[in-house]
Amino acid sequence: MTAAGAHRAVDGVTVGVEEEFHLVDPAHRTLAADAERVLAGAVELGAELKPELQRTAVESATPVCTTLDELAGQIGGRRGDVLAAASRAGLRVLTAGTMPTATGRAREAYPEPRYERMVTEYAEVGRQQLVCAVQVQVGVPDRDLGIGALGWLAPWLPPLLALSSSSPYHDGVDTGYASYRTMLWSRWPTGGPPLPFASAAEYDSLVADLVGSGVITDPGMIYFDVRPSARYPTLEVRVCDAAPLLDDAVTLAGLGRALVRVGLRQAAGAAPPTARPRPELVRAAQWRAARSGLADVLVDPRQPRSLPAREVVAALLEHVRPELEELGDWDRVAGGVDAIVRRGTSSDRQRAVFERRRSLEDVVDALVEETAAGL
Repeated sequence: MTAAGAHRAVDGVTVGVEEEFHLVDPAHRTLAADAERVLAGAVELGAELKPELQRTAVESATPVCTTLDELAGQIGGRRGDVLAAASRAGLRVLTAGTMPTATGRAREAYPEPRYERMVTEYAEVGRQQLVCAVQVQVGVPDRDLGIGALGWLAPWLPPLLALSSSSPYHDGVDTGYASYRTMLWSRWPTGGPPLPFASAAEYDSLVADLVGSGVITDPGMIYFDVRPSARYPTLEVRVCDAAPLLDDAVTLAGLGRALVRVGLRQAAGAAPPTARPRPELVRAAQWRAARSGLADVLVDPRQPRSLPAREVVAALLEHVRPELEELGDWDRVAGGVDAIVRRGTSSDRQRAVFERRRSLEDVVDALVEETAAGL
Protein backbone atom coordinates (compact mmCIF):
# COMPACT_ATOMS: atom_id res chain seq x y z
CA MET A 1 0.00 0.00 0.00
CA THR A 2 1.24 3.50 -0.80
CA ALA A 3 1.81 6.09 1.92
CA ALA A 4 -1.27 7.94 0.65
CA GLY A 5 -3.32 4.76 0.83
CA ALA A 6 -2.12 4.08 4.35
CA HIS A 7 -3.01 7.63 5.34
CA ARG A 8 -6.55 7.14 4.04
CA ALA A 9 -6.85 3.86 5.97
CA VAL A 10 -5.65 5.50 9.18
CA ASP A 11 -7.72 8.66 8.72
CA GLY A 12 -10.92 6.78 9.45
CA VAL A 13 -9.78 5.33 12.78
CA THR A 14 -12.52 5.43 15.41
CA VAL A 15 -12.51 4.27 19.02
CA GLY A 16 -14.84 2.59 21.48
CA VAL A 17 -14.43 0.98 24.88
CA GLU A 18 -15.83 -2.14 26.52
CA GLU A 19 -15.66 -2.24 30.32
CA GLU A 20 -16.31 -5.17 32.64
CA PHE A 21 -17.63 -4.77 36.18
CA HIS A 22 -17.58 -6.97 39.29
CA LEU A 23 -20.91 -7.17 41.13
CA VAL A 24 -20.49 -6.51 44.86
CA ASP A 25 -22.57 -7.60 47.85
CA PRO A 26 -22.48 -4.36 49.87
CA ALA A 27 -22.97 -6.10 53.23
CA HIS A 28 -19.99 -8.44 52.93
CA ARG A 29 -17.87 -6.79 50.19
CA THR A 30 -17.78 -10.06 48.29
CA LEU A 31 -18.77 -11.03 44.77
CA ALA A 32 -22.48 -11.34 44.09
CA ALA A 33 -23.57 -13.94 41.50
CA ASP A 34 -26.58 -11.86 40.42
CA ALA A 35 -25.88 -10.90 36.81
CA GLU A 36 -29.37 -11.95 35.71
CA ARG A 37 -31.04 -9.48 38.07
CA VAL A 38 -28.69 -6.68 37.08
CA LEU A 39 -29.26 -7.32 33.37
CA ALA A 40 -33.03 -7.39 33.94
CA GLY A 41 -32.75 -4.06 35.76
CA ALA A 42 -30.81 -2.62 32.85
CA VAL A 43 -33.61 -3.60 30.46
CA GLU A 44 -36.15 -1.87 32.71
CA LEU A 45 -33.99 1.27 32.63
CA GLY A 46 -33.64 1.13 28.84
CA ALA A 47 -29.90 0.44 29.12
CA GLU A 48 -27.94 -2.20 27.24
CA LEU A 49 -25.52 -4.37 29.23
CA LYS A 50 -24.12 -7.80 28.45
CA PRO A 51 -23.29 -10.88 30.54
CA GLU A 52 -19.79 -12.20 31.12
CA LEU A 53 -18.50 -15.75 31.59
CA GLN A 54 -19.23 -15.62 35.32
CA ARG A 55 -22.50 -14.56 36.94
CA THR A 56 -20.50 -12.15 39.09
CA ALA A 57 -19.81 -9.64 36.31
CA VAL A 58 -21.45 -7.62 33.54
CA GLU A 59 -20.08 -5.68 30.58
CA SER A 60 -20.88 -2.32 29.01
CA ALA A 61 -19.87 -1.01 25.60
CA THR A 62 -19.75 2.53 24.25
CA PRO A 63 -20.89 3.37 20.75
CA VAL A 64 -18.28 4.24 18.15
CA CYS A 65 -16.62 7.58 18.98
CA THR A 66 -14.22 9.87 17.16
CA THR A 67 -12.91 12.11 19.97
CA LEU A 68 -11.74 11.38 23.51
CA ASP A 69 -14.16 13.97 24.88
CA GLU A 70 -17.03 12.07 23.27
CA LEU A 71 -15.62 8.79 24.52
CA ALA A 72 -15.32 10.08 28.09
CA GLY A 73 -18.97 11.10 28.06
CA GLN A 74 -20.04 7.72 26.72
CA ILE A 75 -17.96 5.80 29.28
CA GLY A 76 -19.49 7.90 32.04
CA GLY A 77 -22.98 7.26 30.72
CA ARG A 78 -22.44 3.51 30.53
CA ARG A 79 -20.98 3.44 34.04
CA GLY A 80 -24.06 5.28 35.23
CA ASP A 81 -26.23 2.60 33.62
CA VAL A 82 -24.30 -0.18 35.36
CA LEU A 83 -24.50 1.52 38.75
CA ALA A 84 -28.22 2.19 38.39
CA ALA A 85 -29.02 -1.38 37.28
CA ALA A 86 -26.93 -2.84 40.11
CA SER A 87 -28.58 -0.53 42.63
CA ARG A 88 -32.02 -1.84 41.60
CA ALA A 89 -30.73 -5.30 42.57
CA GLY A 90 -29.37 -4.04 45.90
CA LEU A 91 -25.75 -4.31 44.73
CA ARG A 92 -22.74 -2.12 44.15
CA VAL A 93 -20.12 -2.45 41.41
CA LEU A 94 -16.44 -1.93 40.90
CA THR A 95 -14.14 -2.24 37.93
CA ALA A 96 -10.65 -3.59 38.56
CA GLY A 97 -8.63 -6.46 37.15
CA THR A 98 -9.55 -8.73 40.04
CA MET A 99 -11.91 -8.58 43.00
CA PRO A 100 -9.73 -8.43 46.15
CA THR A 101 -12.03 -10.58 48.29
CA ALA A 102 -13.05 -13.09 45.63
CA THR A 103 -13.23 -16.70 46.79
CA GLY A 104 -14.11 -20.04 45.26
CA ARG A 105 -17.67 -19.75 46.53
CA ALA A 106 -18.70 -17.56 43.57
CA ARG A 107 -17.59 -19.62 40.59
CA GLU A 108 -20.84 -19.85 38.66
CA ALA A 109 -21.01 -19.57 34.89
CA TYR A 110 -23.65 -17.32 33.42
CA PRO A 111 -26.52 -19.59 32.27
CA GLU A 112 -25.84 -19.43 28.56
CA PRO A 113 -24.76 -22.54 26.63
CA ARG A 114 -21.44 -21.12 25.36
CA TYR A 115 -20.35 -20.00 28.82
CA GLU A 116 -21.46 -23.21 30.49
CA ARG A 117 -19.56 -25.23 27.88
CA MET A 118 -16.42 -23.14 28.48
CA VAL A 119 -16.47 -23.72 32.22
CA THR A 120 -17.02 -27.44 31.68
CA GLU A 121 -14.26 -27.74 29.05
CA TYR A 122 -11.62 -25.58 30.75
CA ALA A 123 -12.45 -26.68 34.30
CA GLU A 124 -10.63 -24.67 36.99
CA VAL A 125 -9.24 -22.20 34.44
CA GLY A 126 -12.82 -21.26 33.57
CA ARG A 127 -14.08 -21.40 37.13
CA GLN A 128 -11.35 -19.02 38.30
CA GLN A 129 -12.01 -16.49 35.53
CA LEU A 130 -13.13 -13.78 37.96
CA VAL A 131 -11.38 -10.93 36.14
CA CYS A 132 -12.33 -7.66 34.47
CA ALA A 133 -10.67 -5.66 31.71
CA VAL A 134 -11.03 -2.49 29.70
CA GLN A 135 -10.90 -3.30 26.00
CA VAL A 136 -10.23 -0.62 23.40
CA GLN A 137 -11.86 -1.11 19.99
CA VAL A 138 -10.02 0.78 17.26
CA GLY A 139 -11.54 1.09 13.81
CA VAL A 140 -9.42 -0.41 11.00
CA PRO A 141 -10.95 -0.11 7.53
CA ASP A 142 -8.37 -2.42 5.90
CA ARG A 143 -8.31 -5.87 7.55
CA ASP A 144 -5.05 -7.02 5.93
CA LEU A 145 -3.37 -3.85 7.15
CA GLY A 146 -4.83 -4.28 10.63
CA ILE A 147 -3.59 -7.85 10.97
CA GLY A 148 -0.23 -6.80 9.56
CA ALA A 149 -0.02 -4.25 12.38
CA LEU A 150 -0.21 -6.88 15.14
CA GLY A 151 3.51 -7.66 15.08
CA TRP A 152 4.38 -3.97 15.31
CA LEU A 153 1.99 -3.42 18.21
CA ALA A 154 3.00 -6.35 20.40
CA PRO A 155 6.32 -5.00 21.80
CA TRP A 156 4.62 -1.80 23.01
CA LEU A 157 1.77 -3.45 24.89
CA PRO A 158 3.68 -4.27 28.13
CA PRO A 159 4.09 -0.62 29.21
CA LEU A 160 0.39 -0.09 28.44
CA LEU A 161 -0.37 -3.05 30.71
CA ALA A 162 1.86 -1.61 33.43
CA LEU A 163 -0.03 1.70 33.36
CA SER A 164 -3.35 -0.13 33.69
CA SER A 165 -2.37 -2.58 36.43
CA SER A 166 -5.22 -2.95 38.93
CA SER A 167 -5.15 -6.55 40.16
CA PRO A 168 -2.69 -7.10 43.02
CA TYR A 169 -5.15 -9.11 45.14
CA HIS A 170 -6.74 -12.43 44.24
CA ASP A 171 -8.56 -14.94 46.40
CA GLY A 172 -8.01 -12.76 49.45
CA VAL A 173 -4.20 -12.48 49.28
CA ASP A 174 -1.60 -10.13 47.85
CA THR A 175 -0.28 -12.06 44.86
CA GLY A 176 2.94 -10.05 44.58
CA TYR A 177 1.85 -9.00 41.08
CA ALA A 178 0.60 -5.62 39.91
CA SER A 179 -1.59 -7.39 37.32
CA TYR A 180 -2.46 -10.87 38.49
CA ARG A 181 -5.29 -10.79 35.96
CA THR A 182 -2.58 -11.18 33.31
CA MET A 183 -1.36 -14.38 34.96
CA LEU A 184 -4.88 -15.78 35.03
CA TRP A 185 -5.44 -14.91 31.35
CA SER A 186 -2.15 -16.49 30.32
CA ARG A 187 -3.48 -19.93 31.26
CA TRP A 188 -5.97 -19.97 28.37
CA PRO A 189 -4.74 -21.79 25.22
CA THR A 190 -4.66 -18.62 23.12
CA GLY A 191 -3.81 -15.99 25.76
CA GLY A 192 -0.84 -13.64 25.49
CA PRO A 193 0.95 -11.49 22.92
CA PRO A 194 0.08 -12.04 19.24
CA LEU A 195 2.56 -13.38 16.73
CA PRO A 196 3.30 -11.40 13.56
CA PHE A 197 1.07 -12.28 10.60
CA ALA A 198 1.76 -11.54 6.96
CA SER A 199 -1.90 -11.29 5.94
CA ALA A 200 -5.49 -11.75 7.00
CA ALA A 201 -5.50 -15.07 5.15
CA GLU A 202 -2.64 -16.36 7.32
CA TYR A 203 -4.43 -15.24 10.48
CA ASP A 204 -7.74 -16.77 9.38
CA SER A 205 -5.99 -20.04 8.55
CA LEU A 206 -4.55 -20.20 12.07
CA VAL A 207 -7.95 -19.50 13.63
CA ALA A 208 -9.55 -22.20 11.47
CA ASP A 209 -6.86 -24.68 12.52
CA LEU A 210 -7.33 -23.86 16.21
CA VAL A 211 -11.09 -24.33 15.92
CA GLY A 212 -10.56 -27.50 13.89
CA SER A 213 -8.26 -28.86 16.58
CA GLY A 214 -11.10 -28.68 19.07
CA VAL A 215 -9.02 -26.73 21.59
CA ILE A 216 -11.22 -23.67 21.03
CA THR A 217 -14.78 -23.63 19.73
CA ASP A 218 -15.03 -20.32 17.87
CA PRO A 219 -12.97 -17.27 16.78
CA GLY A 220 -14.18 -15.35 19.85
CA MET A 221 -11.89 -17.55 21.92
CA ILE A 222 -8.77 -16.03 20.40
CA TYR A 223 -7.52 -14.21 23.49
CA PHE A 224 -4.46 -12.44 22.11
CA ASP A 225 -3.57 -9.14 23.82
CA VAL A 226 -4.57 -7.44 20.59
CA ARG A 227 -6.68 -9.14 17.94
CA PRO A 228 -8.97 -8.38 15.02
CA SER A 229 -12.59 -8.46 16.07
CA ALA A 230 -14.55 -11.48 14.90
CA ARG A 231 -17.59 -9.21 14.30
CA TYR A 232 -16.48 -5.66 13.52
CA PRO A 233 -13.83 -3.90 11.38
CA THR A 234 -11.68 -3.18 14.41
CA LEU A 235 -8.59 -4.20 16.28
CA GLU A 236 -9.27 -4.94 19.94
CA VAL A 237 -6.54 -3.89 22.37
CA ARG A 238 -7.24 -6.34 25.20
CA VAL A 239 -4.10 -6.22 27.33
CA CYS A 240 -5.29 -3.73 29.97
CA ASP A 241 -6.67 -4.42 33.42
CA ALA A 242 -9.97 -2.69 34.13
CA ALA A 243 -9.53 0.97 35.12
CA PRO A 244 -11.40 2.11 38.25
CA LEU A 245 -10.93 5.82 37.45
CA LEU A 246 -12.81 7.02 34.38
CA ASP A 247 -10.00 9.38 33.36
CA ASP A 248 -7.55 6.47 33.36
CA ALA A 249 -9.85 4.48 31.07
CA VAL A 250 -9.86 7.41 28.63
CA THR A 251 -6.07 7.71 28.83
CA LEU A 252 -5.64 4.00 28.07
CA ALA A 253 -8.07 4.28 25.15
CA GLY A 254 -6.16 7.25 23.74
CA LEU A 255 -2.88 5.38 23.98
CA GLY A 256 -4.41 2.24 22.46
CA ARG A 257 -5.81 4.13 19.48
CA ALA A 258 -2.51 5.90 18.87
CA LEU A 259 -0.57 2.63 19.07
CA VAL A 260 -2.85 1.07 16.47
CA ARG A 261 -2.38 4.06 14.17
CA VAL A 262 1.41 3.76 14.41
CA GLY A 263 1.16 0.02 13.76
CA LEU A 264 -1.03 0.57 10.71
CA ARG A 265 1.46 3.01 9.23
CA GLN A 266 4.35 0.66 9.91
CA ALA A 267 2.50 -2.29 8.37
CA ALA A 268 1.91 -0.19 5.27
CA GLY A 269 5.54 0.92 5.09
CA ALA A 270 4.46 4.53 5.63
CA ALA A 271 6.23 5.02 8.98
CA PRO A 272 9.75 4.14 10.16
CA PRO A 273 10.01 0.56 11.41
CA THR A 274 10.88 -0.09 15.05
CA ALA A 275 12.32 -3.17 16.70
CA ARG A 276 10.27 -6.34 16.56
CA PRO A 277 11.81 -8.62 19.22
CA ARG A 278 11.20 -12.35 19.23
CA PRO A 279 7.86 -13.44 20.73
CA GLU A 280 9.67 -14.96 23.71
CA LEU A 281 11.07 -11.53 24.60
CA VAL A 282 7.68 -9.88 24.20
CA ARG A 283 6.16 -12.46 26.55
CA ALA A 284 8.99 -11.89 29.04
CA ALA A 285 8.35 -8.14 28.86
CA GLN A 286 4.68 -8.74 29.51
CA TRP A 287 5.49 -10.83 32.58
CA ARG A 288 7.74 -8.05 33.86
CA ALA A 289 4.97 -5.49 33.44
CA ALA A 290 2.44 -7.75 35.17
CA ARG A 291 4.82 -8.46 38.03
CA SER A 292 5.75 -4.93 39.03
CA GLY A 293 3.65 -2.43 37.09
CA LEU A 294 5.33 0.96 37.40
CA ALA A 295 7.00 0.17 40.73
CA ASP A 296 10.28 -1.19 39.32
CA VAL A 297 11.74 -1.71 35.86
CA LEU A 298 10.16 -2.55 32.52
CA VAL A 299 11.69 -4.11 29.42
CA ASP A 300 12.60 -1.56 26.77
CA PRO A 301 10.54 -2.34 23.62
CA ARG A 302 13.43 -1.12 21.46
CA GLN A 303 16.10 -3.54 22.74
CA PRO A 304 16.33 -6.34 25.33
CA ARG A 305 17.29 -4.38 28.44
CA SER A 306 15.56 -3.28 31.62
CA LEU A 307 15.02 0.40 32.32
CA PRO A 308 13.19 2.29 35.06
CA ALA A 309 9.48 2.08 34.37
CA ARG A 310 9.16 5.85 33.91
CA GLU A 311 11.72 5.78 31.09
CA VAL A 312 9.86 3.03 29.23
CA VAL A 313 6.55 4.86 29.66
CA ALA A 314 8.22 8.03 28.31
CA ALA A 315 9.43 5.98 25.31
CA LEU A 316 5.88 4.77 24.73
CA LEU A 317 4.60 8.34 24.70
CA GLU A 318 7.27 9.45 22.24
CA HIS A 319 6.49 6.43 20.04
CA VAL A 320 2.87 7.51 19.66
CA ARG A 321 3.34 11.29 19.95
CA PRO A 322 2.89 12.07 16.22
CA GLU A 323 -0.46 10.27 16.21
CA LEU A 324 -1.62 11.91 19.43
CA GLU A 325 -0.71 15.33 18.10
CA GLU A 326 -2.45 14.71 14.77
CA LEU A 327 -5.60 13.67 16.64
CA GLY A 328 -5.39 16.59 19.07
CA ASP A 329 -5.01 14.12 21.95
CA TRP A 330 -1.46 14.90 23.08
CA ASP A 331 -2.19 17.17 26.02
CA ARG A 332 -4.98 14.98 27.37
CA VAL A 333 -3.18 11.66 27.03
CA ALA A 334 0.25 12.89 28.12
CA GLY A 335 -1.39 14.57 31.10
CA GLY A 336 -3.30 11.38 31.90
CA VAL A 337 -0.14 9.29 31.79
CA ASP A 338 1.65 11.80 34.02
CA ALA A 339 -1.23 11.58 36.52
CA ILE A 340 -0.96 7.78 36.66
CA VAL A 341 2.81 7.94 37.15
CA ARG A 342 2.56 10.60 39.89
CA ARG A 343 -0.30 9.10 41.92
CA GLY A 344 0.51 5.46 41.20
CA THR A 345 -1.43 2.79 39.41
CA SER A 346 -4.61 1.30 40.83
CA SER A 347 -2.50 -1.57 42.20
CA ASP A 348 -0.33 0.94 44.05
CA ARG A 349 -3.39 2.70 45.47
CA GLN A 350 -5.03 -0.55 46.56
CA ARG A 351 -1.91 -1.60 48.44
CA ALA A 352 -1.70 1.83 50.06
CA VAL A 353 -5.28 1.47 51.32
CA PHE A 354 -4.50 -1.97 52.72
CA GLU A 355 -1.33 -0.72 54.43
CA ARG A 356 -3.33 2.02 56.17
CA ARG A 357 -6.38 -0.01 57.14
CA ARG A 358 -5.24 -3.68 57.00
CA SER A 359 -8.57 -4.70 55.47
CA LEU A 360 -9.42 -5.96 51.99
CA GLU A 361 -13.00 -4.86 52.61
CA ASP A 362 -11.68 -1.29 52.78
CA VAL A 363 -9.87 -1.87 49.48
CA VAL A 364 -13.17 -2.97 47.95
CA ASP A 365 -14.87 0.16 49.29
CA ALA A 366 -12.15 2.35 47.78
CA LEU A 367 -12.56 0.68 44.38
CA VAL A 368 -16.36 1.08 44.52
CA GLU A 369 -15.89 4.78 45.22
CA GLU A 370 -13.38 5.25 42.41
CA THR A 371 -15.63 3.46 39.93
CA ALA A 372 -18.49 5.82 40.73
CA ALA A 373 -16.37 8.98 40.98
CA GLY A 374 -17.58 11.91 38.91
CA LEU A 375 -20.78 10.27 37.67
